Amino acid sequence: MRPLTDSTPKSLLRIGGQTLIERQVYALAGAGITELVINHAYLGEQIVAALGDGSAYGVAIQYSAESGAALETGGGIFNALPLLGEAPFLVVNADIWTDYPLQQLPCAPDALAHLVMVTNPAHHDAGDFYLSDGHLSQQGPALLTFSGIGVYRPELFAGCTAGTFPLAPLLRRAMDNGQVSGEHYTGSWFDIGTPERLEEVNRVVINLQ
Repeated sequence: MRPLTDSTPKSLLRIGGQTLIERQVYALAGAGITELVINHAYLGEQIVAALGDGSAYGVAIQYSAESGAALETGGGIFNALPLLGEAPFLVVNADIWTDYPLQQLPCAPDALAHLVMVTNPAHHDAGDFYLSDGHLSQQGPALLTFSGIGVYRPELFAGCTAGTFPLAPLLRRAMDNGQVSGEHYTGSWFDIGTPERLEEVNRVVINLQ
């Protein structure tokens, strides 16, 4: 996302006049999810300054800071587990724009994880996982893309140790054991991965308003 992120964290970039992370906070609050943990690393102090304790949005925010090197998705979630508690929890990537209705997610999935999948975008046409009868697997005739929205049980991270590691290997292991459910969302969803995609989504969102 450089040069846009040279002095601003990606989650504070704006779409339709609203920062990416503000949209997520409002969406979570609208779904009745009011206890939030925000993981941050690069320029994270700007996120804390922008959102504060969350009271302006009707939520309560705690922060999980990654000191030193970025921990990747798996390591970042593991680092935040002491703040998340023992119940299943929802994770939403900050760098997506979507109208997915978060209130329809299962609060306590039977599996170790429940992932929202989307139709493959042009920049990721190979997809990630195969969805069949509500269950996800690594292989299949038509893979879908992981949206960055998922509900996880803390047990998914059993055996992990603090440090930098990705989330995908944990999900693949759980899939092999039949422990990942999923759904296919066909509404609006965009991954904000480049300045060009940010500009494109801004045009789309402005036209929707």
